[in-house]
Amino acid sequence: MKLALISMRPKIGDKKANLQKMQKYIEKTKADFYVFGEITLTGYRLKDELRDIAETLDGVSIKYMKKLAKENNCYIVFGMPLKDKNVEGFIHNSAVLIHPNGKTDIYNKWFLPNFGPFEEKLFFNEGEKLPIFKTKYGKIGLLICYDLYFPEICKAYSLQGADIIICISASPSTTRKYFETLLPARAIENTTFMIYSNLVGTQEDLVFWGGSQAYDPLGNQLTKAPYFKESVVTCDIDIKQVKPARANRPVIRDIRPEIYNDLYDISRQRKKRTKK
Repeated sequence: MKLALISMRPKIGDKKANLQKMQKYIEKTKADFYVFGEITLTGYRLKDELRDIAETLDGVSIKYMKKLAKENNCYIVFGMPLKDKNVEGFIHNSAVLIHPNGKTDIYNKWFLPNFGPFEEKLFFNEGEKLPIFKTKYGKIGLLICYDLYFPEICKAYSLQGADIIICISASPSTTRKYFETLLPARAIENTTFMIYSNLVGTQEDLVFWGGSQAYDPLGNQLTKAPYFKESVVTCDIDIKQVKPARANRPVIRDIRPEIYNDLYDISRQRKKRTKK
């Protein structure tokens, strides 16, 4: 599988321009799988405008990307604000996976940062599901930016058989060193390919560092985009590497499930003590 990671600078609030820009990236670089960053469709710093600009699963933007996937016989992952299909007024920070046949899968961000310059809990609702998506190239798990800090998500995906975990991101320069530490660690912990695509450019007080990158199941870097520059980088992924990696480092086999019950109990006890 040839993978293309796009570090793109979206235009704030201009979905049409961003769709056209994504199309240009796809058409100028031949690949099987294209990965864009978090909320690439609209740009990150929209605040209250997010509720008006968000779309449904059958909205015009996803239809546009479905057409692109079909025409180029490829998979596309990108981020957007997505309206909740059940509750009016709720929106999610979502990762969209579009298949060549038009099938669309959705992951809604679980962990919404609400500190420093980040205010995601003011605008988005938390995700509640950790689905695995089947593709012709293997099983895919998706996460978004701050989710990477919580190893339980990647562990949940690897226990469901994920071969590849894709993280789309809007990480500013102040957090670069954390992401570049966690990405190979998550690959090694789960013996999965770890794929990362980040935004680039300035949006209000945030400067996104780009640097999209990929790691094999033993944490070796496969490709890396330049910092602070719009770019496309590619690499080839061979899913057959997962099997020997898991024989070499059998972290999935050696998991002790009872630890998750212990973590739940410890977390509950901590919350009770905090309330007192």
